[in-house]
Amino acid sequence: MTISTAIPFNKPYLSGKETTYIEEAVRSGKISGDGLFTKRCHKFFEERFGFRKVLLTTSCTDALEMAAILLDLQPGDEVIVPSYTFVSTPNAFVLRGAKIVFADSTALNPNIDAASIEALVTPRTRAIVPVHYAGIACDMDAIQAVATRHGLAVVEDAAQAIDSYYNGKPLGSLGELAAFSFHETKNIISGEGGMLAINDPRFAQRAEIIREKGTNRSSFFRGEVDKYGWVDMGSSFLPSDIIAAFLYAQLENLDQIQDQRKALWQVYYTALSSLSKYGVGVPNLPDYATNNGHMFYLTCTSLDERTALIEHLREQQILPVFHYLSLHKSPFYVDKHDGRELPWADFYTDCLVRLPLYYELTPALQQRVIGAILNFYHSR
Repeated sequence: MTISTAIPFNKPYLSGKETTYIEEAVRSGKISGDGLFTKRCHKFFEERFGFRKVLLTTSCTDALEMAAILLDLQPGDEVIVPSYTFVSTPNAFVLRGAKIVFADSTALNPNIDAASIEALVTPRTRAIVPVHYAGIACDMDAIQAVATRHGLAVVEDAAQAIDSYYNGKPLGSLGELAAFSFHETKNIISGEGGMLAINDPRFAQRAEIIREKGTNRSSFFRGEVDKYGWVDMGSSFLPSDIIAAFLYAQLENLDQIQDQRKALWQVYYTALSSLSKYGVGVPNLPDYATNNGHMFYLTCTSLDERTALIEHLREQQILPVFHYLSLHKSPFYVDKHDGRELPWADFYTDCLVRLPLYYELTPALQQRVIGAILNFYHSR
């Protein structure tokens, strides 16, 4: 009996130059933060996507925590966040003493329901944090209209949204601040790593200070001050140049990576859209959004169906995964939530399943995944 090759959920992509650049960074004599490759990465993002200023961080979580500090949040201030997201999104603001007001997802996709946000605004609201789930844009015009009416900041959680667009504008360029992830499960990776995009110039100088432990060290190295000292709160948010060297090797191959991932996404979409006759959903792409090939998911009709599908695929050495759990029901926040039902967040918690999608997923392996899913539904 032939044992099939296991198909993992994710496999990190390597361009081949990562270790070359890491060695170059080491030989430069500077492998701490803001070295040669950090500067190259900053230049790439600012020129390619038009971000006003970017700062690499050790994670997307750190970028979100920097954003929370930059907003000068005070205990009791409120921040509107989708319930269906990773814990880092609200946790960054909880650390500053903020109260999280959870919003529901939409019926069309797991993104925040923009139409529900205005009713959640109170005199204590300070910010809205849309999460571009699967790299698909939230309804940013509607979100920014609410923010403008009430004088709120918009912080984009663009962890999954590199090289994706809203009405032709890069995600991460629309809010005052935006956070990206380069975790090994993302399109462009550095193992762990992230980036803060600063689109409002008011935050640019202070962001540097916060990232450098609350010191004006960056200004000192540019010759703008004759010594540096402790001038604000902050922490050690900047990554080693070794991480930046790995990341830069990925950035050089961004278009190639994206073309391959989007092609794989399209094969899934074409083959699995027919499952709608069983009530199974595929990703919904609004007219204003683009697909960056980050993730392909299905929405099953129930938790039991999803559990059975995952078990069926794992029996064939295919490793899909489910995703977030509704944060308004989490052990940490359930007694702090205001009690509103958020049915779509709960739906995606129970019913969404993510399929294997990575650069080296071959046509034969992808067809194995597709065939196993179709067989599961056709045989029910």
